[in-house]
Amino acid sequence: MDNLSKKKGGISALIITKNEEKNIEKCLMSLSWVNEIVILDSQSEDKTAEIAKRYTDKVFSVQWEGFAKTKNKGIKKTSGEWILWIDADEEVTPVLAEEIQNALSRADVNGFYISRYSQFLGKWIKHCGWYPDYVLRLFRKTEGKFDESKQVHEGIILNGKSAYLSNVLLHRPYSGLKDYFNKVNRYTSLSANEMWDKNKRAKWYHFFIYPFIVFFKKYILKLGILDGREGFILCVLNVFYVFSKYTKLWWKENETAKD
Repeated sequence: MDNLSKKKGGISALIITKNEEKNIEKCLMSLSWVNEIVILDSQSEDKTAEIAKRYTDKVFSVQWEGFAKTKNKGIKKTSGEWILWIDADEEVTPVLAEEIQNALSRADVNGFYISRYSQFLGKWIKHCGWYPDYVLRLFRKTEGKFDESKQVHEGIILNGKSAYLSNVLLHRPYSGLKDYFNKVNRYTSLSANEMWDKNKRAKWYHFFIYPFIVFFKKYILKLGILDGREGFILCVLNVFYVFSKYTKLWWKENETAKD
């Protein structure tokens, strides 16, 4: 660990896991430069925890309480001044690791956005709204927390100024189509529940107009057409994602009306 990280109070990497034995080792290997790694494992049924314990002694088995609540519990278990939250299917490149450590010298900034460079069906996607995909991933422990009002795609509520880093975080979100559809089923259910809790309801245009707008935006405006066959498939599946979450929202309303 370099002197800069030690001087600034150190960096704690925070990861939540559930059956990530296929991804977790690459992720952890890319974090050898941080001061500590804290993992909250939601009772994995595979070798995730076993693999994780080779890289850190801070592996905690917890009951799943949602993305944001689980991560906020993880923050309390860290000791670093800075938190780098990362998913098990992501990797920090060496150039990004160096940039992160150098960024800690900016006393006026409390958080940094990092762009994710994601892979889909074996191809690195450069368009479709997937890249650059900036997410606030590095923040001062005392100045940020996860937004518990969101059930999925939770972000950081940050006090103070933020900035952007230039290097990317590698992201391999799906091992294949089966994994994709499993995650879509889970995330669209969470999104529908979140919309329901916020008193949002499915309207006719969410089914007959909005999907076409989503496709046009991703494939034409966001240049998904330049990502070839994989880009076209991804944009179509993006429409399926949107259509699915509003269908689940409509079904929830329909079932509630019957009670």
